[in-house]
Amino acid sequence: MFKSLHMKLMLIMLLLITSLMATVGAFLTTNVASFYIDSFFEQMNDMFGSTSEADGVAAAKNASFMADLLAAADAPEGAVQMQKILEANAGSLGIDYRSRNYYVLDGASGAVLAESGESGGILASTPNLIKALNGEVGDRSDLTEDYMDVAIPISGEEGRYIIYILDNRDTVSNLNSQLFTIIMQALVIGLLISVLFSYLLSKTLVGPIEKVTEGAERLAGGDFGNKLPVESPDEIGILTGTFNHMADVLQDSLNAVENERNKLDTLFLHMTDGVAAFDHDGKLIHCNPAATALLQRSVPKETIYDELFGAVYPLEQILALQRPNYADTEMVVGEKTLEAYFAPFSDQVSGGVLVVLHDETEHHRSEERRKEFVANVSHELRTPLTNVRSYAETLRDSGGDIPQNTADNFLDIIINETDRMTHIVQDLLTLSRLDAGNTEMSCARFDFGDAITSVVRANALEAQHHGHELKLEPAQTLPIIEGDRQRLEQVMMNILGNAIKYTPDGGCILVTAGTTEEHVWMEVADDGIGIPEKDREHVFERFYRVDKARSRESGGTGLGLSIAKEIVERHQGTIRLVRHEGPGTTVRLTLPLRQTRREA
Repeated sequence: MFKSLHMKLMLIMLLLITSLMATVGAFLTTNVASFYIDSFFEQMNDMFGSTSEADGVAAAKNASFMADLLAAADAPEGAVQMQKILEANAGSLGIDYRSRNYYVLDGASGAVLAESGESGGILASTPNLIKALNGEVGDRSDLTEDYMDVAIPISGEEGRYIIYILDNRDTVSNLNSQLFTIIMQALVIGLLISVLFSYLLSKTLVGPIEKVTEGAERLAGGDFGNKLPVESPDEIGILTGTFNHMADVLQDSLNAVENERNKLDTLFLHMTDGVAAFDHDGKLIHCNPAATALLQRSVPKETIYDELFGAVYPLEQILALQRPNYADTEMVVGEKTLEAYFAPFSDQVSGGVLVVLHDETEHHRSEERRKEFVANVSHELRTPLTNVRSYAETLRDSGGDIPQNTADNFLDIIINETDRMTHIVQDLLTLSRLDAGNTEMSCARFDFGDAITSVVRANALEAQHHGHELKLEPAQTLPIIEGDRQRLEQVMMNILGNAIKYTPDGGCILVTAGTTEEHVWMEVADDGIGIPEKDREHVFERFYRVDKARSRESGGTGLGLSIAKEIVERHQGTIRLVRHEGPGTTVRLTLPLRQTRREA
């Protein structure tokens, strides 16, 4: 009920009015009682003066009044005389015969000799009355007493008397009752007025606050379009204007944060490196698709650090690192080799660990290929060099004892091995230029069918030497294409030469060609020894040979198909093995009709 600011303001106003009226009432009643008591004793002092314990009676302000009382005390029937004097001065003494009365008492026994009231001859023994019986002057009554009294001892020749003035404070009580009634009436009226004004005040103050609250709720819901009207130049208006400015700044900040988040999401989504983030307890925060692919497993949200990397690097050791320090290690997942980097992304307790995965598989493979390439080159060059050296030393050391025919055979072998080394070096230089991009392709338009016919004719004699049946079955018409004819004929020569070399004598080699809307193609099919399934994906690698012994016998270096592949790819084409029914191999060359871009 009191959670509303309206009710709180109204309650505050009511409490304020109530406390104010209660304070005023208490102040008035207390001061009225105090004023009445002070007035009583001042009045008595004016009439009787102050009494002294030494001589009994002191000079009074009203000297004649006290002189009359003393004279009456010396006369016979002094109590009657004193009553007459008191009656004569009743107005000055404030005697009203209702709440204030006088009494003439016997100074020895305290018996009532004369009175204005109706005491029945008996008075309560008050402290002042007791002191007066002992010949002493009494004290003032305090606010806590329900009466006020003055007891004046008077001594004369005829006896001792006590003039006793008693006020039961009914006047004060009645006055306080009337004051209380007035205060209560004022309180009720004040409360009604305060309710009205507090309601108006609360509406004035709370109305704009409620609008700001509604605006904040819309702001929290993402609605930044509605601005609050600034209706006044006061503090509420300043608050409203500040709120509108805050909404604009917040919208700009959220837009900036959203843009940054989108950038990071796009970066994490499309980056090739895997990224996984974990909180301080090892729970997964984020994992991009690249990390899922590199880890070769699904990574649900409930995945924890130990499931993925606990065996590689403990989480506690990573959290113990101080930025910018990090840890890295290598891990193998299936056939992939991953380089994993671990780093804490915050020194606070709310921080965690960021793991970056980089695929090093191709790098490792390249390194292995490089080592294998160096080994192959060394091996390929060492064999002919060894043969050349051996036969040259034999010729040198023979001293002319070797028959001429034998010497000529040795020299032929030396020449053949030298040619073989020359071919290897030339192929390596060609590959090196292709890799470095230093080989320019002289692209021009030429007849694709004419190039195929030229290559087939150039290999016809070699095919006939092996007893092969070489057939050409091109399409009716083949289009003009764009490319480096010399390089592409080199590719065709290599494909057709391999078919002739690796097909046993008396085989059949078929060359076909055709066209599509955007490409031309040529296939060379043979019924030779074929290529095993396990070797098919490696035949275009450098120095890779299916049958190394036979390749060396035929003078092959294992670089021809690698060079062919590089040349074809420079022409935006493809060269691949095609599924072949029965024994043998089919190689398909595909080229675009036009080059979309030129590469050196």
